Amino acid sequence: MRKALASYSRPHHGRSILELLLSAAPLAALWTVAWIASAFGLWWLALLLSIPAACFLVRLFMVQHDCGHHSFFDNAAANDWTGRVIGVLTLTPYDCWRQTHAAHHATSGDLDRRGLGDIVTLTVEEYRALPLIKRFGYRLYRHPLVLFGIGPAFTFVLQQRLPFGLMKQGWRPWVSAMGANLAIVAFMVAVALLAGWPALLLVQLPTLVIAATIGVWLFYVQHQFEDAHWSRREDWDHTTAALHGSSYYDLPVVLRWMTANIGIHHVHHVAPRIPFYRLTAVMRDLPQLRNVSRLSLTQSLRCVALSLWDEAGKRMISFRQYRRQRALAA
Repeated sequence: MRKALASYSRPHHGRSILELLLSAAPLAALWTVAWIASAFGLWWLALLLSIPAACFLVRLFMVQHDCGHHSFFDNAAANDWTGRVIGVLTLTPYDCWRQTHAAHHATSGDLDRRGLGDIVTLTVEEYRALPLIKRFGYRLYRHPLVLFGIGPAFTFVLQQRLPFGLMKQGWRPWVSAMGANLAIVAFMVAVALLAGWPALLLVQLPTLVIAATIGVWLFYVQHQFEDAHWSRREDWDHTTAALHGSSYYDLPVVLRWMTANIGIHHVHHVAPRIPFYRLTAVMRDLPQLRNVSRLSLTQSLRCVALSLWDEAGKRMISFRQYRRQRALAA
């Protein structure tokens, strides 16, 4: 599989620059119009424009994501500095995120190496062994209002201001986080001076919160689906975990373009050096991958309730299914 995918891994610089422009230019145009609208008191229009702006910010984050894998350009420095600049707009310290995301790729689907760059997921037995207060905490964490409401805003606006998970790894994570914070403050001040402070509340904040929510939803359904693959360390295999522990989120064409093919996540996890604009060619040329871990838009909505990994049944289950199992056992 890796050999078959290797030929798709080389980026095309012209295409990469085009994809960057197709993501950044509409975002800049939407923000400019929204800032002007807020300056003239048209707050409803500014808020409305934050929705499409958020979609293009998500697409720009996917460019940053490819830069983090050094798959967007051949040159490492070009990838890193493009990612750092975009990180100012997405409130993401690029170098910290790149390290935690690499850990996610190296451990995805491994029950013995969970925690860094993942959504917290407990097994049935682990949940059963928790004291009551910690069970409540986990249920609260997995509640949709927290995962997709409070969680995204907390993660991008607050948590990423510090290098959580990397604090003891020397000065580099701190330079990444603090450098990003300084650049973000400078950008926000520039927006306030150019467009006025109301623009921050009516344009920037809604755009960021909506984009963060979309991003967390995409990350969730890419790994939290019923037939996802998890295994213990001794049985873990990278390619198996990538193909069967990451979903193929088969989105409509418009949504696939707006999310930069991130739904073709099973292929991405097998070969993260493939630029996102070449993933559709993989699916065209290797039709056997089209039915692997496939999720439709409708099917993905059912994933919201899934919260626990059932090691015995080899599937994700909901708290309701857990209670039913306990009742049957009793």
